[in-house]
Formats: sequence, C-alpha cells, structure tokens
Amino acid sequence: MFEVTGLTFRYPRNREDTIRGLDFTIQDGEIFGLLGPSGVGKSTTQKIMVKLLPDFGGEVTYLGKPLQSYGKDFYQKIGVGFEMPVHFSKLTAAENLAFFKKLYKSHADTDALLKRVGLFEDRGKKVNEFSKGMKIRLNFVRALLNKPTVLFLDEPTIGLDPKNARIIKDMIREFKEDGGTVLLTTHLMNDVDELCDRVAFMADGKVSEIDTPKNLKLKHGKRLVEVEYQKGEAVQQDSFDLDRLGESDAFLDIVRNKRIITIHSKETSLDDIFIKVTGVEIRG
Repeated sequence: MFEVTGLTFRYPRNREDTIRGLDFTIQDGEIFGLLGPSGVGKSTTQKIMVKLLPDFGGEVTYLGKPLQSYGKDFYQKIGVGFEMPVHFSKLTAAENLAFFKKLYKSHADTDALLKRVGLFEDRGKKVNEFSKGMKIRLNFVRALLNKPTVLFLDEPTIGLDPKNARIIKDMIREFKEDGGTVLLTTHLMNDVDELCDRVAFMADGKVSEIDTPKNLKLKHGKRLVEVEYQKGEAVQQDSFDLDRLGESDAFLDIVRNKRIITIHSKETSLDDIFIKVTGVEIRG
C-alpha cells in the first residue's frame, strides 16, 4: 500500500532534520503502528503521507506510484484523525459532519457512526459544549465519514475512558476486517498490542526496530517460566528454563504435587521494548 524509502524532512527554522532516513512499508489490509517518543517525527511522517508536507527528501509511494503524482482525488481515499481534535466549535456535531461531507464524493452513514460512539443524542449540541472525550469521538467519526480505504490515526483513544476506548478499538479492528489499512501512532502500548499487525519503533529520526508485537516480545524477552505455588503456609516462586521445561524434575514435581497459584512465561512488555529500543521512558 505504502513504501517509504530514505525519507528525510527538516522544518524551515530547524538546523537539523526531524526525519533522517526513514524506511518502512505498509501492507494492504494491515494495522501498522509507528511508535516512538514525542518529537521523534511520527506526526511529521503522517503529515507527509497525507500530503500536508510536500517538501521532503527520499521517496514515498502509494500503490506503486510516487505520492506527489496524486492529485486531490487522493483525499477521497483516506481518513485522518489528528491527535488534537479540530472542529467548528460554534456549530453542532451534526453541522460539523454535514460541512465536511460536502468535501467528499462518498459518504458513510454518520448517524450510525454517532450512535456507535455514543454521540447520537448529542448531535444537536454545539461542539464547544462537548467534553474532551466527546470531541475525540467526534474526531474519529469525521475520519470515517468519506468511507476511506486508508486511516491515519494519531492517538485515537488518548483521554478516553475504558468503555469508549474499547468502542473505538473495536471499530478500528472492524475497519481492518472490512479490508481497510491503518497507520496508527500512539503512546498507549496496550492499544498497539491489541490492534497492530506490525510495529516500527522510531529513534533519532529513523526506524530502529520493526516486526510483529509477538516477535518483538519474544526477541527481547526471557525464555523463562515463572511459577508461584503453595509450599506449606507460604507462597514459593521459582523460575525455569522454557527450552528445558520437560526435562526439569523440579518443575514437573511442582505441577504434579503442588497447588499452583500462577504460572506464566516471562514475556517482556511493549512498554519495556519501547524504553529499550528508543531509550526514552514512556510517561503516562
């Protein structure tokens, strides 16, 4: 779907490049996570890929053709949800959506989308009366109103309560299942774990690591199994080599004769990988 090769970009007033030779591909029908600390160039990369920043170095192709070769019809195919929702605050939610619909040839059923995200009853309210979470949900609906084939989402669930975040994540997953492609940037590693087929970690303006979440956790994790079990009145915890588990008499004795409280592999988390690969700690 997209191929990014040797991408560079420098803002006019900066002395150094924000992006310094970025390489990655996004396959048709996948959810691709672009991750990294603030200021590393994730949002800049998205803006380049939606044709908002034209003066870049390197190459970006969409469906095998240079991005610059596409005209305004390109925008008919994409949906964009920026991190900071931008709406006409003195218009109602319904009026906002009606305005943006005029920019597109294809239109989704926005009433159905508003019902899905819990905003249908508030569609007649002015947006300046909306909470931050309501604005975020309206922003997501706006990204879908033209029936796009590609979604660019920047922190789509940030600031949402767990219930509404679940609704948005379910809708992103359904979009993919219907054949859509998603580029997702977020600092919420649980969202990445749930949604992304592949992820790329950015550091110093480049991709430092790229793979599926599972492969990354296996690569950076420890091949150990940790067991908590009852030993008399106390709780004992032991670790065993995963590759030699069947040969461990001590492990087999615990499984056969002890009351096990917990047992799990020592798989690392994406939070830990983020810190290790980018060198920057995630701040919630």
